[in-house]
Amino acid sequence: MQTSIKKRSAWPWVVAIILIPLALFAAYTWFVLNWSYSSGDRAGYVQKFSKKGWLCKTWEGELAMVTMPGTLSEKFLFSVTDPAVAAKINQSLGKRVDLTYEQHIGVPSSCFAETEYFVKDVRVVE
Repeated sequence: MQTSIKKRSAWPWVVAIILIPLALFAAYTWFVLNWSYSSGDRAGYVQKFSKKGWLCKTWEGELAMVTMPGTLSEKFLFSVTDPAVAAKINQSLGKRVDLTYEQHIGVPSSCFAETEYFVKDVRVVE
């Protein structure tokens, strides 16, 4: 009497163990980068703006918000991923600006940005 034992390959399990977490991570990253927790505007003077990063380069800036002359300024740290917006900010350095931003909480890596505030538009305030 002969029994046939079928050997099953382990490759489908190995592939599933690797691909499922990668797919979940990709879906989570897509979600937090496309869903905005909050949005708004901040006005002040951009006092620092530079392109940073070892591998993933993003524009990182610092907005000084002054409420009254003679008071200490509050700093608003922000990131810019759109090169067109970065160019507009570079052209408006030294002027009072209004930054329109979106807050994305839970971005999994500093490769996407160093802050959770992503500037989407800028306009000079006269």
